[in-house]
Amino acid sequence: MQLTLMSIDVGEDIGLEVHPHLDQFIRIEEGQGLVQMGKSRDFLDYRRRVHADYAFIIPAGMWHNLTNTGDRPIKLYSIYAPPEHPRGTVHETRAIAQASETNMY
Repeated sequence: MQLTLMSIDVGEDIGLEVHPHLDQFIRIEEGQGLVQMGKSRDFLDYRRRVHADYAFIIPAGMWHNLTNTGDRPIKLYSIYAPPEHPRGTVHETRAIAQASETNMY
């Protein structure tokens, strides 16, 4: 497993993504947003409003995104199984994180 910490700024999102070979657990510590999930990138039929103390699981192969709909950053932690990122990975910005993921799939 791997633990990651993330902050999503107001009006921003994680970015639509899929992890073909791992499950992901996310818990919102602060802020609020909208989770979308689905079996294809064009059909995100699961939509839930989330907030502090909310947790959800993203099964392997499920397309997903989390958008900050609040007025302060979302603070969250995520647990991947098996690990998603090389040990010690730090992405200082969303752009850097997205560039690294583009090279993964």
